[in-house]
Amino acid sequence: MSNFYCTFAVSMRKNTYIFIGLVLLLLVLALVDTCSGSVWISPLSVFNSQLSTLNSQLLLHLRLPKMLTAILAGAALSVAGLMMQTLFRNPLAGPYILGVSSGASLGVALVTMATTLPFASSLIATSSDSLIATSAIVGSVLVMLLVMLIAKRIRSNVTLLIVGMMVGNIAGALVNMIQNFANPDSLKLFVVWTLGSLNGVGWEQLPVLTIGIILAAILVLMLIKPLNGLLLGEDYARGLGINVERTRWMMVAASCLLAGSVTAFCGPIAFIGVAVPHIARGILASSNHRLTVPASALIGANILLICDILCNLGTYSLPISTMSALFGAPIILWIVLKKK
Repeated sequence: MSNFYCTFAVSMRKNTYIFIGLVLLLLVLALVDTCSGSVWISPLSVFNSQLSTLNSQLLLHLRLPKMLTAILAGAALSVAGLMMQTLFRNPLAGPYILGVSSGASLGVALVTMATTLPFASSLIATSSDSLIATSAIVGSVLVMLLVMLIAKRIRSNVTLLIVGMMVGNIAGALVNMIQNFANPDSLKLFVVWTLGSLNGVGWEQLPVLTIGIILAAILVLMLIKPLNGLLLGEDYARGLGINVERTRWMMVAASCLLAGSVTAFCGPIAFIGVAVPHIARGILASSNHRLTVPASALIGANILLICDILCNLGTYSLPISTMSALFGAPIILWIVLKKK
């Protein structure tokens, strides 16, 4: 018994150090991300308020919202991916597996590329970041409601997975049809959105993104115990008194809300939601969701901050999804090769 308590104490101490390290790393990366870009702003000048008018405007209206967006988006996508991997018991499941990203893409495509409509020219001329975000929200919400409705009517996770993939494929096919009729300018606008960006979120949009993520986070916190029960299978979870059908519905709702909120404002961001849960489980050597949920949120926020810093090292900034793919794809390859 004494050996058990010693092992438990060592494990708790190790996890405490890990979380402290992740929080400290997050603070450092947040500062570096705020200071880095085409114009480097010294951290000392930030804390000493020795900023020129131009730099203060750059810091306040561009870099601070972008830094906060990276933290929220990285945390949201990572937690959504963790829940989908638990729900479907699939190590390669991600936050977009149920078609939310495709629904958002369809909404944006209808706004930016529907050139066959009589009012299309004026619509595209007035397209703005807020209009694109609104259309993405509408598209992702409609797909989310459809998938949630289906999730309440079926009992099989495999069937739900197939339905989500088919809904995504249908939305993707409609986007491809719209692309055939699009003019080059509207097509370029849509392609730029699909590459992902953290720059489109300002102080006006940030509260909406934050509220969506907070609502989903409340659902996730309510699901911690059921998620741990599902790790041992649905039959075992039912034996513990867990309502599996309601749990699955809540997991789908939380995951769609997390992924849909981020996609609406930032576009699709690849691989973060698939790779980060594996990093969290590997670092903690545990699948306990009391640990992996906060760890995934912190690791996802850190990785997306690193990606944003690397994207802005040169004169021209790279799409955030490009850099996240360079981080996530090797991890997924390692998972596939390890699992054989």
